[in-house]
Amino acid sequence: MGTVPGEEAREGLSAEYHNRSRPQRAVNVGRFSVGKFEITRGQYRAFVEATGRGNDGCFVWGGTDFEKDPAKDWRNTGYSQDDMHPAACVSWEDASAYATWLSQKTGKTYRLLTEAEWEYAARAGTTTTRFWGDAADMACGYANSADLTTRAQVRGASGWDITNCSDRYPYTAPVGSFRANAFGLHDMLGNVWEWTQDCWNENYTGAPADGSAWTTGNCFLRVVRGGSWEDGPLGLRVAYRVGSPVVIRVYARGFRVAAD
Repeated sequence: MGTVPGEEAREGLSAEYHNRSRPQRAVNVGRFSVGKFEITRGQYRAFVEATGRGNDGCFVWGGTDFEKDPAKDWRNTGYSQDDMHPAACVSWEDASAYATWLSQKTGKTYRLLTEAEWEYAARAGTTTTRFWGDAADMACGYANSADLTTRAQVRGASGWDITNCSDRYPYTAPVGSFRANAFGLHDMLGNVWEWTQDCWNENYTGAPADGSAWTTGNCFLRVVRGGSWEDGPLGLRVAYRVGSPVVIRVYARGFRVAAD
C-alpha cells in the first residue's frame, strides 16, 4: 500500500504533497465484499425518500473557483445526470447514513470501505501507478477523468491538468461505462471521488497493518480516494489520497459500499 519510490517526482506532484502516501508498506486485508459500481443517484434517491435526509448546498466550480451553492444538491449537481450516474454532492455523513439505512433495510452489514480495503480493491493485484499501468494517457479506456472533452465543454476548464485523450464525458458517466479492473470493479479511478471510513493522517506512519480503519488522527477530516471526472493524471493514481471535512458536499464526490 502506498506510492513506490520515485512515483511522486515522476508524476510531477508538487513537493508540498509528497509523502502523504508513504511509507509504502505491507497490509493484511481480510475478506470483504465491495460494490461493483459506485452508489448511483437512483439508489441514493431511494435512501433520501425513505429517510427524508436534507441538504444545505454543495460546492461547485464557478468558473474561477469553488463556491458553495445552496441551490445545488444530489438532485441538481449543476450538470446533467440520470439515475444511472454516480450520486454526487454527498458528504461523509450522508454516505455513512446511507450504509446504516441499507444495513437496516436488508439485514446485512454494509459500510464504507476502509482506506486499505479501497486501495486493495483499486489495485486489483497490480503494483503500478494506475490499475491499467503507469501511462496516464491510457485513462480514457478505463476511467472518466479530466480530458480533452472536459477542456472543450466545461466552463473554466481550459487551464486544468488533463489526460491527453477523450473519454466522451465532460462530467460524470453512467456507472460501468469504462473497463473494469482485474477484480471486476468499475470506476475505482475517476467518475467521482469515494469516501472511506478512515480519519485523516498526513502519512502512513503508525497506520493499522490489518486493513482496519484508522480511527485516530483528525477525524473531522476523512480520507477520499480515486479522483473524479475533473481530475487529471495526478489525481488518477491508486495511491493518491486527500482529507476532507465530514460535512462537506462536493459536486464530484460520492461513494461505494462494502460488506463484511
